[in-house]
Amino acid sequence: MPVRVWLSIGSNIDRKANITGCIRALQDSFGDLVVSNVYENASFGFEGSPFYNLVAGFDTDWTIEQLTQRFHEIEADHGRVRNGPKFAPRSLDVDLLLYGSLVLDQGPMILPRQEILEYAFVLGPLAEVAGDELHPVLGISYAQLWDEFDQDKHLLTPVEFPNMT
Repeated sequence: MPVRVWLSIGSNIDRKANITGCIRALQDSFGDLVVSNVYENASFGFEGSPFYNLVAGFDTDWTIEQLTQRFHEIEADHGRVRNGPKFAPRSLDVDLLLYGSLVLDQGPMILPRQEILEYAFVLGPLAEVAGDELHPVLGISYAQLWDEFDQDKHLLTPVEFPNMT
């Protein structure tokens, strides 16, 4: 039975081309997507160019492992090198945020991703496209979490972007 997955997408190197290419690759692999607006925000954890970030979702019967492998392939196709520091410029970053309502803590794979509660560039776009859905651990909607988030501390600037769906 298909499950709704949500992922975060970001780039601060050749941002427009990498985001557009990622969306096309995801559509080729998974079909119709729900896509948030694209937002620009300052790099976090290092000095660097601003990022473009968004959230996308789709229904799939792929396993978490299959999804992760496909996301890594899409990142590599867009110049991502995985052996650098955690906080560094990225040609493309695709992270699985949610796999339905699954709660998982297995090594490097933790769902829901903690970044949902920590970063405006994840929570804001997620609240935009899945505001009525509930965080599987907290039982609070993403819209409410966003309303309670310190948005003034983490500014997001909407970016005019071609229709990607």
